[in-house]
Amino acid sequence: MEKGHRKAGRPGIGKATPAVGVILGSVSDRAIGEAAAEMLDRLGIPHEIVVASAHRNPDEVRRWARSAEKRGIRVVIAAAGLAAALPGVVASHTMLPVIGVPVASGPLRGMDALLSMVQLPSGVPVGTVALGETGGKNGALLAARILALHDPGLRGRLLRMRTSSMKSGAKERTQ
Repeated sequence: MEKGHRKAGRPGIGKATPAVGVILGSVSDRAIGEAAAEMLDRLGIPHEIVVASAHRNPDEVRRWARSAEKRGIRVVIAAAGLAAALPGVVASHTMLPVIGVPVASGPLRGMDALLSMVQLPSGVPVGTVALGETGGKNGALLAARILALHDPGLRGRLLRMRTSSMKSGAKERTQ
């Protein structure tokens, strides 16, 4: 498995245990992983990014997913395109919440990935967000909201971010 670990934490704390695991089906999905990582960084959420294909590296995906909870990960963001098996495969090997991000690629520009994720069988839940980099950002925000259920400080940071975003959006509409 090609690992591109990127761990984030509060300044001065050093290496924090990742709370969010971002797994990408291909190196070409890196922009989505970076969009998620940027949002997680802004919120001070420790995370890791790995690249592993459900089709080309199934044993490594299985090992990563099965060990995620023991390693401190509490939410997974899985980005994949085309057949987009990765989120479902990860969800089948962990009890952690899995957020799927469909990648806009191939001749169907992500519609195949989106449909693959929203048609998973009962018992293999994957929450699915928007396509592409927007999906990476929204996946990170959804992961943050899940974590904020038990973290008042994170909840406050999310509320401040949302308030700031709403204010800047209102300014843009009036100009």
